[in-house]
Amino acid sequence: MIDLLIEKLRSVLPDDRSFLALHEPNFQGNEWQYVKECLDTGWVSSVGKYVDLFEQKLVEYTGVSHAVAVVNGTAALHISLLLSGVEAGDEVLMPTLTFIATANAVSYCGAIPHFVDCEFRTLGLDPRKLATYLAEIAEVRQDECYNRQTGRRIKAIVPMHTFGHPVDLDPLLDLCARYQIELVEDAAESLGSFYKGQHTGGFGHIAALSFNGNKVITTGGGGAILTNDAELAKRAKHLTTTAKVPHKWEYNHDAIGYNYRLPNLNAALGCAQLEQLPGFLAQKRTLAKRYQEALQDVPGLTFVTEPDFAKSNYWLNAILLDETEAHRRDELLRATNEQGIMTRPFWTGMHKLPMFADCPRMDLTVAESLEWRTINIPSSPFLGGRHDEA
Repeated sequence: MIDLLIEKLRSVLPDDRSFLALHEPNFQGNEWQYVKECLDTGWVSSVGKYVDLFEQKLVEYTGVSHAVAVVNGTAALHISLLLSGVEAGDEVLMPTLTFIATANAVSYCGAIPHFVDCEFRTLGLDPRKLATYLAEIAEVRQDECYNRQTGRRIKAIVPMHTFGHPVDLDPLLDLCARYQIELVEDAAESLGSFYKGQHTGGFGHIAALSFNGNKVITTGGGGAILTNDAELAKRAKHLTTTAKVPHKWEYNHDAIGYNYRLPNLNAALGCAQLEQLPGFLAQKRTLAKRYQEALQDVPGLTFVTEPDFAKSNYWLNAILLDETEAHRRDELLRATNEQGIMTRPFWTGMHKLPMFADCPRMDLTVAESLEWRTINIPSSPFLGGRHDEA
């Protein structure tokens, strides 16, 4: 199976490279021009036209009313949680299979991650299994949700759209309404993904994006807060710019703020990348289709495709090993990487990390199966061909 898998991967991937990374940035547009303008004019820090333009372009693309650019996706999550009312001692529901930034951001608030299971069709949070779990452990008192077992308030839930595949949001929204829980979307991986025709990040009160170097588009580092609430957006901008009260020369601050501002240099890069986003997404969908066709004859595994209710950006392509082949995961990872084809496993479940080992959690049977059976394969946009080919 391993030899056949490598053969099929090579049939999709270019043969003129000795190493193929998991996801490389692609700079074929106006990046040099926009960044050079920042250098020539001296507007390189947290003030400049490209910050405003980047936020405007994000609003136009996602359909969300407001975007606030910040230094990275973790910062966007941190502020999103604070603005959702998460306080020290609260519990925040999240999938155990997520990048550590999700759990870290909760911890920055002094809150406690509460880990929930995932489902096979999205690789993300399972709202139906969560509904059964909450019926057992949660109760609403005075319009707030509490964990009967710990006595702590359950303030928010953070669904993460894994590898760009949207979580099933409608039943999750119903669950949030029933239990008075705030929905904070971790859309860090899902720029360009749509749930039932609507872009991810616009379903709860607030959401977070990431533009790290390995994302669909990059600002080098960077992230953004999305919201349809004008007051939340205003507060997000204020808190992420050190909570400084506007004045021509005085330094007055009216809250504990954060220096989470995105530099103009990074925003300039992001503007050039956003101009190319439709092409990147077309290339990535072409690549996913080629993988699906090439791998359908490889026994012992399945190529992960978007759920039927969504359109995915296919940020990271993935294969799911059959349970009977799961024991070969590390052998497969070793063989592909030795061949110059970068592959990696799922993240380690958050509940297995020492700093989160004592956090509350539900039954995580599916997540633990997915963790051991899922492998990411090269997903850079250029692997899908030129824009006009895609």
